[in-house]
Amino acid sequence: MRRGFLKAHLRQEVLNKRDSIHPHDREIKDKLIRQRLLSLSGFHRAKTVLLYASFRSEVETISHIEAALSLGKRVVLPVVDRRNKRLNLYEIKAVNELIPGYMGIPEPSVLEGRAVNIKEIEFIAVPCAGIDERGNRLGYGAGYYDTLLKDVMADVEVAALAYEEQVLKEIPHESHDIRVRKIITDKRVIDCRG
Repeated sequence: MRRGFLKAHLRQEVLNKRDSIHPHDREIKDKLIRQRLLSLSGFHRAKTVLLYASFRSEVETISHIEAALSLGKRVVLPVVDRRNKRLNLYEIKAVNELIPGYMGIPEPSVLEGRAVNIKEIEFIAVPCAGIDERGNRLGYGAGYYDTLLKDVMADVEVAALAYEEQVLKEIPHESHDIRVRKIITDKRVIDCRG
């Protein structure tokens, strides 16, 4: 109970910080994060990538999606399945295939024949509210990404995209929490495996 309260408090604190980033600064930070993501060897090598469409004050990712598509990558995005409390994955061919889904988060609109199994993914970028340098991710509380990431192959690079303001000293974690392997911020790329 106490850990849950602490996580909720930390989440609100870091989201307030993220929300307060000035739009001009945010634009610069987004560009730096995009450059770092696109230069990662794991991203470069991957033919099939799982990205997400940014929402509210998250690191802007539509340009990442467009860049991956222009590089000829197979781009996959999640769709929230509330009934089964999980993320289903679907390939998109263009950003105009995204429509507001769960809580208004952009999701693929074309689902027929586009389902993708998590085992087909070679690089994964995930959102976060906050994160620590060991890769402990503070999500939004529903556990969708933890459920998805438990089935990821050991050699797949999982990277959280975050503004430097979202990197915390320590995030309380539990045994079911899945750590990311890299963090890409506007200032650095952190290898969480040491």
